[in-house]
Amino acid sequence: MARPRPPKLLCNFGGRIRHTDMNMYYIYILLNEEKTRTYTGVADDVNKRLALHNAGRVKASRPYRPYNIIHTESFETLKEARQKEKFYKSTTGRRRIKEMFFSQRLG
Repeated sequence: MARPRPPKLLCNFGGRIRHTDMNMYYIYILLNEEKTRTYTGVADDVNKRLALHNAGRVKASRPYRPYNIIHTESFETLKEARQKEKFYKSTTGRRRIKEMFFSQRLG
């Protein structure tokens, strides 16, 4: 029997994510304020992770801060979340991010 899937999108209220279950893992996509860079990652607390990015404690994203959350997805296991993160960091995944968030602005 297949287990029920959690809702994929979470509500974003004022830059903070409202967690529906604390035993979940989240994939998040950040966009810097200049709208030139995205960052994709996995965390169990997206708000805490965003604070680390904006405080400059994540080396890969430090030069491009500050960031805002533009997308989150929830997963029951860390393995599922890592697979989705790996997809978004691939060439096809980066194209998908562009299509989801930037195609309306270009046209």
